[in-house]
Amino acid sequence: MELHHPELTNAAIVALAALACGVIMTRLRQPAIVGYILAGVVLGPSGLKLVSNPDAVSTLAEFGVLMLLFVIGIELDLRRFIQGWKVAVVATLIQIAGSVGAALLFRHLMGWSFGLAMVLGFAVAVSSTAVVIKMLESSGDLDKPVGRTVVGILIAQDMAVVPMMLFLGSMQRQGIVPLDVAKVVFSVAFLAGLFWLLVRKRIRLPVTSRLAKSGELGPLTALAWCFGAAALSGLMDLSPAYGAFLAGVVIGNSTQREAILKSAEPVQSVLLMVFFLSIGLLLDIRFIWKNLGQVLTLLLMVTVFKTVLNVAALRLLRQDWRLSFVAGVSLAQIGEFSFLLAEVGKAAKLITGTETKLVVAVTVLSLVLSPLWLLAMRRLHTAAETGAVGLYDMLAQAFGREARIASRLIQRKKSDDA
Repeated sequence: MELHHPELTNAAIVALAALACGVIMTRLRQPAIVGYILAGVVLGPSGLKLVSNPDAVSTLAEFGVLMLLFVIGIELDLRRFIQGWKVAVVATLIQIAGSVGAALLFRHLMGWSFGLAMVLGFAVAVSSTAVVIKMLESSGDLDKPVGRTVVGILIAQDMAVVPMMLFLGSMQRQGIVPLDVAKVVFSVAFLAGLFWLLVRKRIRLPVTSRLAKSGELGPLTALAWCFGAAALSGLMDLSPAYGAFLAGVVIGNSTQREAILKSAEPVQSVLLMVFFLSIGLLLDIRFIWKNLGQVLTLLLMVTVFKTVLNVAALRLLRQDWRLSFVAGVSLAQIGEFSFLLAEVGKAAKLITGTETKLVVAVTVLSLVLSPLWLLAMRRLHTAAETGAVGLYDMLAQAFGREARIASRLIQRKKSDDA
């Protein structure tokens, strides 16, 4: 049967599939965004090919990133962040230095180019704000000290993305020129000055106040702030993401915070769905299967390395063991901004198309498996706290139920075959 307007029909099917996968993940107490990624994998070029051209949604996906940073800026409690800024900033710097250092160390062993090592180092250092916050909400830790510490680190990481992007872009010219250094210094200094100003006084935006209360104009007001600031930042040759985040910070510390946040949430939900759907569309299953050993090895190395690095950094900053462990495991995945860093690296010709597929594959698998990793580590931690002796005893207490179920299924299959 010939379809009328097949592009619109396929888009509608994709949207419904993304919604269904998001609902299923939510029922399983997992972040809905994992469902969006899986929907993109199933329906994209590697699956049913309902979306054969991922570039068709790339622009909307980029808008989703801007809205994510915009809302993060609005929700940022500056006073609470400044109270714990030392832990957040120092932990983030340790994560970046450790990740880049490890990537450069493994460069010759793994046969990576210098550009790939830098892109991977920066990408590994960044965790997923969206995934981690959803996991903390589901576990009830978001408003506890561990949640506040993790959110502070996530915000510091998000702010570090802009200097990372500027740095990677400057490497295209075979060296960092003074103008690039000036951009990074200006962006950090301006952000610090804005924080200092907003902490001292909550501002009022008179025109925005009237528009935000309008049911029709409220969402457009939020979009105007987000995309207007992003465009201004782009015209200044800075990252548009930087401008969107600054706009969110300004609104988040104004008297119109609640109204604009409420107006922005529906638009953000749609654009974020498109963003994570596009991530699934980028995943090349054939590439993963062809390079399965390399992808899984890198995924395991990254997950274990990030967990150990995060826990060690927080312990070094004199945080207690339980907080350090839970926070370190929660931050063990690679974040959504890694895709932006990979795209910047590709545009700057630091990495090839094949290397970009490797970064995308490891990042997607890291995001999807992150809730399972957190669950497994929590169980092992609980088993250790309850007095388990030895590795076997810890594994038995943590995963004994699943092992018994698997054993019964295997025995039932054997009896059926007999």
